[in-house]
Amino acid sequence: HCAVETNGRASVCRMQSPGKSLKEALVCAQSEGRLTVGVYESAKIMTDDPDSVSFCVLATDEEFECDIALQIHFTLIQSFCFDNDISIVRVSDMQRLAELVGGKTQQLEDAHCVLITVRPADDPSLEKLHLFCEESRRLNDWVPEISLPER
Repeated sequence: HCAVETNGRASVCRMQSPGKSLKEALVCAQSEGRLTVGVYESAKIMTDDPDSVSFCVLATDEEFECDIALQIHFTLIQSFCFDNDISIVRVSDMQRLAELVGGKTQQLEDAHCVLITVRPADDPSLEKLHLFCEESRRLNDWVPEISLPER
């Protein structure tokens, strides 16, 4: 659930599954060539064309806790997203994310960071995710975690 203020009165919008919306947004962006996969590739886009970044997904796995360099990259990416008002979420199933954005052949190391760029005006899944992230920030959950649905 997320609360939305309208004219001083709170109304409730029901987001059935942020994971389903994330999956739909990723699949749509992938089919339209609006996806950037990889920490270094994402950092390059953020540096070269920050206005094109619409949404960021960070994925962790069991090796994340031991990889100090990756943790530093995540911190920098999160700071960039906060500074530029870009919605950001975290997922813990990096293998599932890699399957969604690159198929079975996608190298898992490449799926730690995924960006959706150039948001079209009519992407309802992405709009739901932005609302979800906005509400999470109101609750002081700055990088909410989303579980991706199975196939």
